[in-house]
Amino acid sequence: MSIQLAEKAKNAWDKMITRLEGWLDALIVNLPNLIIAIVVFSLSLILSKYISRLVLKVLKKSKLQPSMRNLISKIVSIMIVLLGLFLILGILNLSKTLNTVLAGAGVAGLAVGLALQGALANTYSGIVLSYIKNIKFGDWVTTNGYEGEVVDIDLRAVTLKEVDNNLVYIPNKLVVEKPIKNHSITDQSRVIVNCGVGYGSDLRKVRDIVVQVIVDNFDYVNKAEDVIFLYREFGDSSINFETRFWINSKSGLEVAKAKTEAIILIKDAFDENGINIPFPIRTMNFPEVLKIEQK
Repeated sequence: MSIQLAEKAKNAWDKMITRLEGWLDALIVNLPNLIIAIVVFSLSLILSKYISRLVLKVLKKSKLQPSMRNLISKIVSIMIVLLGLFLILGILNLSKTLNTVLAGAGVAGLAVGLALQGALANTYSGIVLSYIKNIKFGDWVTTNGYEGEVVDIDLRAVTLKEVDNNLVYIPNKLVVEKPIKNHSITDQSRVIVNCGVGYGSDLRKVRDIVVQVIVDNFDYVNKAEDVIFLYREFGDSSINFETRFWINSKSGLEVAKAKTEAIILIKDAFDENGINIPFPIRTMNFPEVLKIEQK
């Protein structure tokens, strides 16, 4: 029994030695290819960094968002490194491994694509938004029920900073599919003020007072013709009107401030001239003789 175990151990040892010698021979034979592969990999890393910086420098001349410029440069860098890895597999005569990797990548890519449909849609939408000239960092926009300044556009979402300084992250897909209003395209913004006066008011006098208040207090309004004054309807408790004028600003916040100032000034002018801004009231008619029964 001991002799048989000794023979098995000796056979196993001989096989291991033979295998190691084969590996050593293969290493010596493929040593030049291994050195070339290391050199190619090092060059691919260096080249990826250089080309990434070059692409970023070129993209700075475009109108792409900064986040997208960095992303594109990184993608180019990764592609160069992957190309270097494929060359290394070819140098080391690992073509079968290369085919296996490519086949596995195809299957994995299909599975990932099906699992991440929403994320991929946002990524594609983010690329689309980066090429749209009418939306960029610093613009004041309204979309999907939110209004604010565009502070970032990446592959996932558009980030808006609202008036209250809170950040809203809107998925790119929703921004692309839904209407978007950009308040910063032109150098001017329109201010609209709605109000109402009592039925006993002199409507011509009301119009003249409101127009004069706007002309006297807003620099961009030079004459009465620059102010649009419209009576809109006979309301339940008041005759309602709308006043429109322009200010020299792109910011939605500045529009809100101008509207606030206009409301204050119009209210002060109405108080000085005895013009009433009524609040909703209800009139109740009682018979001339009102009987009160006591129990």
